[in-house]
Amino acid sequence: MENTILINVQNADGSLQVLEAPTDMSLSLMEFLKGNDYDILATCGGMALCATCHVEVLNGFEQLSEISDDEYAMLDNLQNITERSRLSCQLKLNQQMNNITVKVLGDGVV
Repeated sequence: MENTILINVQNADGSLQVLEAPTDMSLSLMEFLKGNDYDILATCGGMALCATCHVEVLNGFEQLSEISDDEYAMLDNLQNITERSRLSCQLKLNQQMNNITVKVLGDGVV
């Protein structure tokens, strides 16, 4: 379907779950993952202030929108930051994200 994409999520045990995500509802990746029962606190409600929605983009990082200064500042406070870290609250689902693979890291600065 033209208004859906596939999001691959690597679980803690290394298994991969493929989820179909809508692109026509203005959802963030964080909202989508929470809606699919992933353990994301989202304490700040998606304002890039807590980093509890921290994900590592294992595949498709270059397909994502540019990281903002605010998002980078929040990520820079994390001990488990990687070169492919993003805040899932700052990523609106869109066609360019089709087939990305993410791993939920969470445990932000609350």
